[in-house]
Amino acid sequence: MSEPVQTDVVMIGAGPSALAAAVYTTREDIKTILLEKGVVGGLAAITDQVDNYPGFPEGVTGLDLADKLEKQAERFGADIQYGEVSGITSHDDHVVVTTADGNEYQAKAALIATGSDYKKIGVPGEQEYYGKGVHYCATCDGAFYRDKKLVVVGGGNSAVQEALFLTRFTTHIDMLVRSTIKASEILQHELDKAVKDGKITVHLNTSTDEIVGEDNKVVKVIGTKDGKKTEFETDGVFVFVGLLPNTQFLKDTDVELDEVGFIKTDETLQTTLPHVFASGDVRSGATMQIASAVGEGATAALKIREHLESAQHGK
Repeated sequence: MSEPVQTDVVMIGAGPSALAAAVYTTREDIKTILLEKGVVGGLAAITDQVDNYPGFPEGVTGLDLADKLEKQAERFGADIQYGEVSGITSHDDHVVVTTADGNEYQAKAALIATGSDYKKIGVPGEQEYYGKGVHYCATCDGAFYRDKKLVVVGGGNSAVQEALFLTRFTTHIDMLVRSTIKASEILQHELDKAVKDGKITVHLNTSTDEIVGEDNKVVKVIGTKDGKKTEFETDGVFVFVGLLPNTQFLKDTDVELDEVGFIKTDETLQTTLPHVFASGDVRSGATMQIASAVGEGATAALKIREHLESAQHGK
């Protein structure tokens, strides 16, 4: 194995939160390496249109926003490299980040900003029509469906919350629930009102079997209700069956996770592993919005700077 690459800060992930953090660290001459296993920009980069990020009155494509964030970070000297992180260890005055291909990075501090990914239902058509009628974020994409019909998949808190949000745009929502509604009592009460108003029809004991499209857009969902095949005509499908934090590589570390797998941090965004911080969608309590992920990235960068200064002065 070659000698570890030396840097001041290593950031795991290169989504909006890490890129924002890198803008702050590199502008202060803090040598920063970002390690990305997939696409720079994360989920934002594969979001068709972003209409709720400040500063873009006409909206911006996710890819364009990610590209601008990347260029800005690189302008100040951020070093973006590709590699899947397999482990992280903390030592007295540094951390060591290891990638799956055997490379090691030694830094004075680390930021975990690996984000999360939407749980998929794994049916035909889901991947093919992602961004073309299949969505996982109502606040991101709901406004594209004004006066349209939608299918919402899921029956937990997030599914009910997002379905209720979508009613402000759509003419009608068919909600496909595999078993029963598992949302909180307050949300169920709100759902009952939407059902009585004719805005939502809830289909219990209904599986989602296939998403069907024509001419590059979704036209219907095929499901099974009470053992019988049934079809739902729709202009789009919103899937809300949960989020999976990208924290698998932390399984055998001392980084404390919550019950779902998101990273727990203190008020300074530090994790339970010394010298290691976390920000953005991977952090427990995150709002899952690009704007807040960017804000947390900036905060994490400032806290990392304070951490490095304290270490330098032996505090």
